[in-house]
Amino acid sequence: MKKAVDIMILSAGFGEGHNSAASNTIKALGSNISSELIDPCALGSPYINDKIRHLYRFITTHAPWIWKKVYYSTEKQDFSKSKLPLMQKPEELLSKIVLERKPKVIVSTYPLYPYFLERIYKKTGFKATVITVVTDSIEINAAWRKAPTDYWIVTDKYTRQSMINHGIAEHKVIETGFPVHPHFADLKPIHHTDKLKPFRMLYFPTAKRPHVRRISKELLHAAGDNSELTIVLGKNVKKLNSRAQEIKQLFPGRVKIKGWTKKVPELFNSHHLAIAKAGGATVHEALAATCPMLIHHLVPGQEEGNLALLRKLNGGTLADKPSHLSQQIKNMLADDASNWRAMKQSLATHSRPSAAMTLSHFILSELEKNSNS
Repeated sequence: MKKAVDIMILSAGFGEGHNSAASNTIKALGSNISSELIDPCALGSPYINDKIRHLYRFITTHAPWIWKKVYYSTEKQDFSKSKLPLMQKPEELLSKIVLERKPKVIVSTYPLYPYFLERIYKKTGFKATVITVVTDSIEINAAWRKAPTDYWIVTDKYTRQSMINHGIAEHKVIETGFPVHPHFADLKPIHHTDKLKPFRMLYFPTAKRPHVRRISKELLHAAGDNSELTIVLGKNVKKLNSRAQEIKQLFPGRVKIKGWTKKVPELFNSHHLAIAKAGGATVHEALAATCPMLIHHLVPGQEEGNLALLRKLNGGTLADKPSHLSQQIKNMLADDASNWRAMKQSLATHSRPSAAMTLSHFILSELEKNSNS
C-alpha cells in the first residue's frame, strides 16, 4: 500500500487542457507539499483510453460536426446515475487509489471524476474536499455544471457569471484564471509599443497535412517581408515535418520549426501573434502572455466559449480560412499596427500569468481547513 497524500490531482488525456491544468497546478503546489497527479482513465483502461484519445483527436480535427452532436447530447445525460461501460475500470481504480492514499483534497481537471467520487463516497463513506477545475470558458458543458463538487474553479468573470446563471451558488464558483505554467509569471511580454521589426508569428498547426503549407504561406505573405514564422509541430512532427520544411526552404531565414517543446511560455512571450486552434490551454497561454491570437480551427461546443472570451477581451478572433487569416493580419498591422497595439493593451488588463499560484493557494487553504477540523 502506498503512503497517504494530502492533495490528489486527477487528469485525463482527452485534449491538452486537462493535462495542462493538472500538471501546472502540481508544479505550483511545489515539492514540499504531499501531492500526487494521476490519470485514472490511462491507468485503469490503458488500451481503451489510447483508442478513445486517438478517436477524439481524429473527430475534432477532421469531422468536428460529429463532435458537436456528441457534445450537446450530454445536456440530457445524467452522469450521477449512469456508469459508462468504458469508464467502469477507471472508476474502480480511482476508488482503490483514494481509499489507499486518503487525500484530504481532490482536484479534478476532468468533468466526470467528481461523479465517480460521489459514488465512491456513497459506497465507502470516504469523503474529501473536491475542487473541479473547469478548463473551458463561457460555454460550459453540462457535465461540468452538474458535477457534484465543493467548488468550481473558472478562468474569468464571464465564465463565473455563466455558471451562476445556471443556478450554481456564487460562493462555490472561484475565479482564478486558467492555471498556465507558473513560469509565465516570470516572463515579460512584448510591450504594445514594440517596433515589430520583425513581426514574429507563432503557429500551432492541426494534423491536417495540406494546411501547414497553405496557412504558413498566407501568414508570411500577409505580414510582409519583415516577418518571421515559428511553426510548432508538437505531436505531429512525423506527419507534418516534411511540409513544414518546404515552407522553410521557400522563405529562407524567416521560418523556424520546433517539434515537442517545453519552452511554451517563452515562445508566447517572444512572439507578436499566435495562430492556433481554440483549445482552453492554448487560448489562456496566449492571454497570459498578452499575445493576440487568431483561431484557425474551432471545435464546436467546448471551444466556442474560448473564442467568445477572446473576442470579449479584444484579444483575437476566428480566421478559419487562409484568406481570413490574411485579412486579419493586414488589419492588425495597418496604420502602424494600431489594431494590434490596442489588442495588446486590452489583453494586458486581463492577463493572469500567476493563475496556477492563485489556484494552489486556494487548494492549500482548503487543505488547512480540513487539517484543523
